[in-house]
Amino acid sequence: MNKIGFIATSILVALVLLSSTLFVVDQRQFGVVYALGQIKQVITEPGLNFKLPPPFQNVSYIDKRLLMLSSQDTEPMLTAEKQRVVIDWYVRWRITNPSEYIRNVGLDENAGATQLNRVVRNAFQENINKYTVRELISASREKLMADVQREVLAVVKGAKPWGVDVVDVRITRVDYVEAITESVYRRMEAERKRVANELRSTGFAEGEKIRADADRQREVTVANAYRDAQKIKGEGDAQAAATYGESFGKDPQFAQFYRSLDAYKQSFNKKSDVMVLDPSSDFFRAMRSSGSSGSSGSSGSNASPQGAAPAPRR
Repeated sequence: MNKIGFIATSILVALVLLSSTLFVVDQRQFGVVYALGQIKQVITEPGLNFKLPPPFQNVSYIDKRLLMLSSQDTEPMLTAEKQRVVIDWYVRWRITNPSEYIRNVGLDENAGATQLNRVVRNAFQENINKYTVRELISASREKLMADVQREVLAVVKGAKPWGVDVVDVRITRVDYVEAITESVYRRMEAERKRVANELRSTGFAEGEKIRADADRQREVTVANAYRDAQKIKGEGDAQAAATYGESFGKDPQFAQFYRSLDAYKQSFNKKSDVMVLDPSSDFFRAMRSSGSSGSSGSSGSNASPQGAAPAPRR
């Protein structure tokens, strides 16, 4: 019985020792085998691996994936205009050499992120004073991010390389410090109002110019139309005068009678006007003949008028 227990205990101890010598490296990780603080082996390929049991050898894992580091503080920075701004940024980085990373940074990934945050923040502080606020929110920010990335790479790959690669540096937000944001907003509002007033003034001036031009064109058009109308009227009056002259020349007595009728017509401007005529006048005879029978009227109308028409009275 004791023999069986010994065998079982021995097998159990052997299994424990065997399990402590086996470890699996995931495809997303590096495996680092070290003993007494010294790195013995770095495993970069996934699979089952062997090592000595603790405490002779131990294994640690380091993430080999692309990591994201976001700005951890909002410390104000000065621009070229001496404006205090806050910048939010993020960095994409990865560990490429586990041995260098452990030697110069440590096994803790958070320690590497903390040191990288400090380096990136210092790079921004050294470069942002070369840019204005307008440039920080325009396409010029691309150059700033490239300059920061270049300086960060110079540090992490310097005399004591960190074993990391900085893939990208990006700015996510640029804003004024809260204490001066209100004054900046007021200044921006005043600037927008000034621009709006200028646009309104320009629009009003353009409108007045268009209206003046339209009035001038209207006056020119009306004057030309009046000139043409007077010309046509004059030509018509000339033709009418020629026609009248020709007709009156053929029958002077009829011409005199027609002018008398026209004078009577011009004299009656109101319904209350009264005209006193001599019964022997041509006009009176014409009025009487128009009220008689057809034959009488016909003979009366064919009779030649005698004497001049009397002047009308009111």
